[in-house]
Amino acid sequence: MHYLRMLTAVGRGSCRFRPLPLSSDFAINEPGAMTVSESVFLTTAIVAARAAGDVLLEWSKKFTVSEKSRKNLVTEADVAAQETIFRIIHDRFPDHSFLGEEDLAVEGASGEFRWIIDPLDGTANYVHQFPYFCVSIALEQNGELITGVIFDPTRSDVFSAEKGQGAFLNGERLQVSRCSVLNDAMCVASLPVGAKGDEPQVVQFINALPKCRSVQRTGSAALNLSYIAAGRLDAYWSGTLKPWDMAAGALLVTEAGGRVTKMDGSPFDVQQSDLLASCGGIHDDLARVLTDTSKWELSIKRELPAS
Repeated sequence: MHYLRMLTAVGRGSCRFRPLPLSSDFAINEPGAMTVSESVFLTTAIVAARAAGDVLLEWSKKFTVSEKSRKNLVTEADVAAQETIFRIIHDRFPDHSFLGEEDLAVEGASGEFRWIIDPLDGTANYVHQFPYFCVSIALEQNGELITGVIFDPTRSDVFSAEKGQGAFLNGERLQVSRCSVLNDAMCVASLPVGAKGDEPQVVQFINALPKCRSVQRTGSAALNLSYIAAGRLDAYWSGTLKPWDMAAGALLVTEAGGRVTKMDGSPFDVQQSDLLASCGGIHDDLARVLTDTSKWELSIKRELPAS
């Protein structure tokens, strides 16, 4: 039987941990405590994410690398971690559907629930032993994101969220930053694999540089979104994401009080590779910068700095 160290709140600023079995037929009967019977999806996702994180750390010095496409790496660790996640969740919920980065597509009998899995977000970082990668697991119910877990195995950080219940880091409630001025914002963007200097996403990146305090490229969409939820970053955008890159993180941001839309400010759709996530206060200003195509031609003509 799997066990999870579930957090039980016993008062402001005070907590304790208790090992609890992964079961839907029990609850914690203390004031302010989570009812595990209502959170079995979350519990299962955390167990699966931690197990996958252990797999990634075990493989970290013995994997070999192949290419899905130019500069798009995959390791045995990706595959082994995904198999671990699928086994744990499928054993618990055999009627659920699954979508995963490493060619995982399973249609469940119920049709109501679908798990969206990225066993290793930040593969290039992982390959280079740069400690900015994670496991991402989300659950949809009838197309609506209801559960999200992102696990950073290098720091043993568990970011988690359930719809309507808030977002948490290792049991502590998260809140996005209060940044309201774009020039003060710490931002992150994703660029296409093998991007050239005249591609729209690169031009967006260049256009945003003078408008923000900082614009970075980190290599893990899921951790970027987690860091927005935690108030460490103020905004993140990308036009190249897949559902598994952003599903769990999008829920974390919204549950922590932030905003998630497409880059033009229209409603977010996890099936479309267009995302702008922020703390909220700078969202509209940043959306205008990202969609101001009148400046793109000028930016494209500039000589790009050497990397």
